[in-house]
Amino acid sequence: MRSLTLLTYFLLIALFAKAQGSGGPEQKHLIYFTDKKDSPYTLEQPALYLSAKALERRNKQGIALSVRDLPVNPSYVSGLKAKGAKVLYTSRWFNAAVVQCPPEKLAELQSLAFIKGTQQLNRLPASPTGKKGTQSNDSLKLAKASFDPSYFGPSFHQSNMLGIPELHAAGFQGEGMTIAVFDAGFPGVNSVNAFAHLFQNGQLKGTYDFVGNKKDVYGHSQHGTSVLSTMAAYEPGRIVGTAPKADYYLLRTEDAATEHNIEEVNWLLAAEFADSVGVDVINSSLGYTLFDAPSYSYTYSELNGNTTIITRAADLAAATGMLVVTSAGNEGNKAWRYISAPADADSVLAVGAVDSLAVHALFSSVGPTADQRLKPDVVAMGQQVFVLSSSGNLGRSSGTSFSGPIMAGMVACIWQARPKLTNMELLQLIRQMGSNYNNPNNTIGYGIPTYRRLVTGLEDELTTGISITNPVSEDPIVLRMDENWQRENALARLYDASGKLVHTQLLRANQAVHTLNIKSSRLKKGIYLCQVSSASRNATLRFVRL
Repeated sequence: MRSLTLLTYFLLIALFAKAQGSGGPEQKHLIYFTDKKDSPYTLEQPALYLSAKALERRNKQGIALSVRDLPVNPSYVSGLKAKGAKVLYTSRWFNAAVVQCPPEKLAELQSLAFIKGTQQLNRLPASPTGKKGTQSNDSLKLAKASFDPSYFGPSFHQSNMLGIPELHAAGFQGEGMTIAVFDAGFPGVNSVNAFAHLFQNGQLKGTYDFVGNKKDVYGHSQHGTSVLSTMAAYEPGRIVGTAPKADYYLLRTEDAATEHNIEEVNWLLAAEFADSVGVDVINSSLGYTLFDAPSYSYTYSELNGNTTIITRAADLAAATGMLVVTSAGNEGNKAWRYISAPADADSVLAVGAVDSLAVHALFSSVGPTADQRLKPDVVAMGQQVFVLSSSGNLGRSSGTSFSGPIMAGMVACIWQARPKLTNMELLQLIRQMGSNYNNPNNTIGYGIPTYRRLVTGLEDELTTGISITNPVSEDPIVLRMDENWQRENALARLYDASGKLVHTQLLRANQAVHTLNIKSSRLKKGIYLCQVSSASRNATLRFVRL
């Protein structure tokens, strides 16, 4: 079914489009339709537009199909073409079409009864200008790297910071999970030895260039190649990515030479495609705030989770059960400072960057969102990360473009280990695994997630409604309770690994946060159990004293 869906998409693209990058004086517009009435597509026959894997993802998470999932009405597309409009793509989620036409033709289209509204996607300047957006600010200085004979090679530290070696050793390397990578090009992926396993094992499930309307993505910016290497590369002793056994789709949405709103729509279309073929995780090392003059740029006040095209698209992607992992941005030490879209979306995992010492990287964008929500969600190593170039050379590069995919690979492996979680439960679990979970901020969010926290029983917190500080060093030991626990008094009993009771404490009702009256410095290093019981419920939590 997946191959049939891919074929359907490519046939639609061939039917509706000529090359997007073909140039010409005509501008591109997003044309919104009024409805999806009298369409040949129905909710009762989803196999016509969604793969079996896509439907399985929805069913597993209890996500019902809606009218939003239906393709646009083909008769509306035919109506646009009958008026002489060039239809490039259509969007299920926005119920819209991307059209290229001159101003006089746009005015004619706007008079059609099935047109709800239009939005301009690009403006043509009098002369070419350099790219001024926020996406391409990652440094890519590929210096010669020293050889490391260990399995992960020089890439060990960036993975070890998240506990990836232990995660892989436990048998979770991304098998059965599918990751879509949205970027600006993937030159060399089809020839570099570290990616050969993707082709040999059938892990590369598909490619598409939404900028040029073609399947070949092995050109243009090597940014995507370097991003992919942090997840998918497999060359033991040199570089091993965080999810080398996952399946991948490589989708080009970004034109690295310019910055216009059309790239947000490319992202939307790629997300819809990813949904249709059954992708589990989207990695997007892209972010938008400022656009090339004279195109419209966003202001900080518009990063409120509901305004930008790409942010709305990201939340719609999450609504289908995919987990969207996006880079926070590289504006932390610049005038803008804040995250970029779609990192402001409320249903995505926005990833900032730290250096090798786990210290916030100065370039990593900070929060909050314009409506005062905490961002980024978590952080990973993004400064002087080991990546591959399009020629296969190993070197170091910096940017949240790399902390994001390092995290995306980990997310895929964790989901493989905990397949019953929904995407939103997984997102919350990753936050809870963070080193800064008990004291999150708008610099590093919930901190650095580590696999160690998961194996000490953190996943139980999702179903028990109660959590405890984990791991513990010199900080206070804190219990957090949901509203169900707060309804009555409870008793906490703390036991060491030998079963010895080391602390007992009454937890008063109507209180969400309880600090245990025992200094963590009094506890020996090791694993501890905290049993919490009330008249109606019981829970056992585990934590590590470091």
